[in-house]
Amino acid sequence: MLKILTRMPKVELHVHLEGSIPIPALWHLVRKYGGDEHLADANALEHLFQFVDFPHFIDTWIWMTQYFREAEDFTFIADQVAADLARQNIRYAELIFAPGGRNEYGLGIQKVTEAVRKGLDRHRDQITVNLVGDLIRDMGPVLGEKWLRDLNEVKESCGVIGIGIGGSEQRYPPEPYAPVYELARSFGFRTSAHAGEAAGPASIWGAVRALKVDRLGHATRAWEDPLLEEHLRIHRIPLEMCPISNLRTGVVADYALHPVQRYYERGLLVTINSDDPKMFNTSLETEYAALMDRFHFAPKDIRILVEHAIEAAWCPENQKKTLLKELDLYFAA
Repeated sequence: MLKILTRMPKVELHVHLEGSIPIPALWHLVRKYGGDEHLADANALEHLFQFVDFPHFIDTWIWMTQYFREAEDFTFIADQVAADLARQNIRYAELIFAPGGRNEYGLGIQKVTEAVRKGLDRHRDQITVNLVGDLIRDMGPVLGEKWLRDLNEVKESCGVIGIGIGGSEQRYPPEPYAPVYELARSFGFRTSAHAGEAAGPASIWGAVRALKVDRLGHATRAWEDPLLEEHLRIHRIPLEMCPISNLRTGVVADYALHPVQRYYERGLLVTINSDDPKMFNTSLETEYAALMDRFHFAPKDIRILVEHAIEAAWCPENQKKTLLKELDLYFAA
């Protein structure tokens, strides 16, 4: 069964650059800059990526980003991440990245984005990767608008197709970002937002009503409000679900309690993603295998989930047709 998943052409819509860095590559940057004597080797990084709750995960993510200080660091990690995604036979990915907050190292958003694109393009023959800029809600909408305008300057040249807000959802509701999202749409960006991950249904409603998002990141707690769940179904708002991530951060106490099966069976547009795979010891293949093992998803269900991802992707229609054809040929073989 795992061979079916390994060779299957896949699509990933919610995967973070920073959380996808292979452990050896991250260890290379830790050694490059030093300063953490308690980390004896690469294995220590894996132990570090064990989280007690969602805020602990955010704190660790912030700690990790101190090792991205030069443009060449971003090119290096983008290269390593793209190679890893391609090895998994992920044919198309929308990679979330946080380009801001590097001014202390003399790196503006445009320079960071160009460096990331340089690394990704080394693998353009194996995988198509578009970029989604994370405006990081903790930084506030004023700075978020500035970052958005900076991203707009390199949108076309660097393949930045969308924006979102990650970060501490439990502390920063989405509504203040409404003008920023309106501006993003005027620039031609697609939109998503982390919602219903570390906060409840009100956060999801805010993303839907105030931000008018095209997709929702996680939406794990939508089931708590039947009207919201039905709204998502009727309007076919794509959900970027990340079950193992939610388990690792304590958002869901047990995998058996995750609502992904409920959403799928009730006809919501569910897509499956790995979020921060190297920090959560997962992969897209592992995510699908867990659905088959724990919720008894059949291969036909996995195929439907990939089809959902293709439907929800922000790529041109001709590219979607190519991805669907590749999937059809795989299952016909």
